Formats: sequence, structure tokens, C-alpha cells
Amino acid sequence: MKNNKLAIFQQKEIRRIIYNNEWWFSVVDVCNVLAESVDAGAYWRKLKQRLKAEGNEVVTICHGLKLQATDGKMRKTDCANTEGIFRLIQSIPSPKAEPFKRWLAKVGYERVQEIENPELATKRTRTLYKLKGYSKDWIEKRMRGIAIREELTDEWQKRGAKEQKEYAILTAEISKATFGMTPSEYKKLKNLDRENLRDHMTDLELIFSMLGERATTEITQTNDSQGFNKLKKDAKEGGKIAGDAKKALEKKTNKKISTKENYLQKPEDNNLLK
Repeated sequence: MKNNKLAIFQQKEIRRIIYNNEWWFSVVDVCNVLAESVDAGAYWRKLKQRLKAEGNEVVTICHGLKLQATDGKMRKTDCANTEGIFRLIQSIPSPKAEPFKRWLAKVGYERVQEIENPELATKRTRTLYKLKGYSKDWIEKRMRGIAIREELTDEWQKRGAKEQKEYAILTAEISKATFGMTPSEYKKLKNLDRENLRDHMTDLELIFSMLGERATTEITQTNDSQGFNKLKKDAKEGGKIAGDAKKALEKKTNKKISTKENYLQKPEDNNLLK
């Protein structure tokens, strides 16, 4: 999951995932950018039929990889690596072709740099949040939360959890015990669609998310848990620790931690965008 990341080209999102140590991009999202079709999925299906009939290699080098859909679920999506997308561009007449090629070359090269020096990925993430208007304190919490999340998923992987589906179930258990909502329910509360939920959390929401996941990691390591069922039990216990702390604070302050507030509606520091 940590290998999934959105890329942005001219304000349009392109889903991508690391596969075989390189970026693979959603073909439908690329079609949406280049063809500007009302239904990018239908556009790609028709284009794929034509390319197959022509014997074009682009279709054969696509892989069905799991990416997050608009409903929040992980679904198999046709993806191609940088070389494949370059070939696809030749089949889609678009005035955006040349700037998109330059963007694609840059994004692909950034991945090579990040493999050689992982700190570069962290620096780029911090810069992106800063340009969006997030405060320095919020950014530090978000970055720490990312690190805690990665530590937890590493533990899950080592202890027998299968990526994507089981990670999502375990995450939902922590969220339910912490906030009384699954991530998908939380996104509905904040009126989010494909946006990353944690990018729209307040300081306290981030803090309790971190507490739930860090507590789960500690419990899992202490119990030396193995297998999905035991990991699920740990997730509930870790989330409950954060949930109890959240309830105690809410009782003391008479304020709800989980709110409809999200960053889309209320940037923290507009001056950072200037």
C-alpha cells in the first residue's frame, strides 16, 4: 500500500503503483488526461480493441494491477510502465502529448532517484504539502504518521497478512475501534471521494490515528502474533487504546475529535501558496 501514490499532471490525478521496482501508471487515467473524454474507461476499451486488431504491442505489455477506485476499493486496472505509456501516447492524438512526455520522463527519473536515495521521496512529499498550504507542525505529524504506518504494514507483511485486501480489513479494525468508523465511512463524513483521508484530518485526528497504529505495532510485536486472525485481534486492541484516549479527551473538553472539517475547505496557511 505504501507503494501506491497519485501523480499530478496539470491538476489531473494519475494513479500509479510500484511494480517490479518501477512506476506503472493507470492507462485509463492517462487516457483521461490526453483524450479528455467524458468516459475515459469507455475510450480505453475502444482504443484497446483497435490496438489489438492492429497487433499493437501496447496492449500486450499492460498489466492488471490493483489501484484504488473512486469508491475507495482496490480494483484491477490496466497499467503500463513508462515505456508502455510512451507507446500509448502515439495512439492518442492530443495537444498535450509533448508536455505529457516531458512530465512522464521526469516522473520516471524521480523514481530511480528515490530508489537510490529514499530521503528524496520524503523531501518531495514535505514540499508538496507545503505548497498546498499545510502548516509546518501539521506536515511533521503527517510525515511521522506515514513512518508509523509503514512500520505497521511491514510487521503485517512479515507476520502473514496479504497485501491490499487484508491490509484494508486490518486498517478498518483500527479505525473502527479508534473513531467508531471505517475509513470509507470517515471519508463520507468529510465528503471526500478519491482524496487521501489523512491528508484532510486535523491535528488531533492524525495524532489518534498514529496512536492506534503505533499501539497495534507494539501489541503485535509483544505477542509475536502470526497470521491474519491474530493480527486482526491486535488491530482491535490497538485501536481501542487510541479510542479510549480519544473518548477521555472528548469528555474533558466536551468537543468531538472526528469532524466534517477537511483541508479542501480550510487551508491552514494560504501565505505558503504565494
